[in-house]
Amino acid sequence: MDLGAVERNCRRLRELLTDGAELCAVVKADGYGHGAAQCARAALAGGASWLAVATAAEAAWLRLRGIDARILVMGALTPTEVHMALREDADVVAWTHEFVAALPDRRAGLTLPRVHVKYDTGMGRLGTRDPDEVRELCRQIAEDPRLELSGLMTHFATADERGDEHFPAQLRRFTDLVDELRAAHPGLLIHAANSAGTFRDATAAHFHMVRCGVAIYGLDPFGADPEPLGLTPALSLESYVAAVKRFEKGDGVGYGQTWRAGAPTCVGVLPIGYGDGWRRSLSNNARVLVRDRSHPLVGTVSMDNITIDLGPETDVVPGDRAVLIGRQGGERILAEEVAARLGTINYEVTCGLTGRVLRAYPREG
Repeated sequence: MDLGAVERNCRRLRELLTDGAELCAVVKADGYGHGAAQCARAALAGGASWLAVATAAEAAWLRLRGIDARILVMGALTPTEVHMALREDADVVAWTHEFVAALPDRRAGLTLPRVHVKYDTGMGRLGTRDPDEVRELCRQIAEDPRLELSGLMTHFATADERGDEHFPAQLRRFTDLVDELRAAHPGLLIHAANSAGTFRDATAAHFHMVRCGVAIYGLDPFGADPEPLGLTPALSLESYVAAVKRFEKGDGVGYGQTWRAGAPTCVGVLPIGYGDGWRRSLSNNARVLVRDRSHPLVGTVSMDNITIDLGPETDVVPGDRAVLIGRQGGERILAEEVAARLGTINYEVTCGLTGRVLRAYPREG
């Protein structure tokens, strides 16, 4: 994992921000599989001033590792989780009067609850769809001496679909309330844009803060190639060649014998599989870099091993480094390529890497 890339990506995002907007680095789901605490520190070094997570436990994890930045817990919380979030000095999100009324009094071990109201402008998940309820929630929180009204937020559903009409409709719906509520509640922090929204509309969508997840890790929020956006992938996924075997025409490999050699060839065995998050759907549907060359993955991905076709003559030997995501020589494999093969998104690929995969964090650049 290249933490220097995370830091540089945050600097790049800061360059895009307009009118003094702040950068909130989203490090939920263990930093999208990259390592939450390590990436949080790198993001803060790169200019992020906030962190965001989905759960109270994720906030507690960051605090336990000495991270004292402002943290926003964006997800739904049980009463027990609310206490945990407040104990960790994190901001929470509200969209119902019942949740606000149940927020605890300030007491030993808890901070004054700082609350962000969530307006569902078209995502259709958490948040209230009623602008009048947004107004009333803001008033209720602002008038309650137990609480602090900190922010107003929404979340875009289609910012990564360039040219669609839903994103601008959500933005208009949100903006319609912003000036009114800022006038009624000076100092209210307005935030809406995810990574895609940050790139897509710098004029209207940045407000006072953007919440970037995939982009800080150097993943393209539009699912293509991060380099034209000035982003550098932070994650490389590597294994090694554990064995090289000679195959004759007709020899098969792996469960179900889904691949058979069409001619004499050599096959390399790599000790990585779906137990590590390298999905079974990549069976006969991926490539691996070894000795600066691309080799097709052949046969069924098993829990602990995959196999690659090295060709009839090979200089590959056991111990050679193998790259499943990343660069080797002049070749590269992006998480976006793997996602396309799977029919999914780049950050499902990285989030899916299991705890069995050893994470290493050299500082590069």
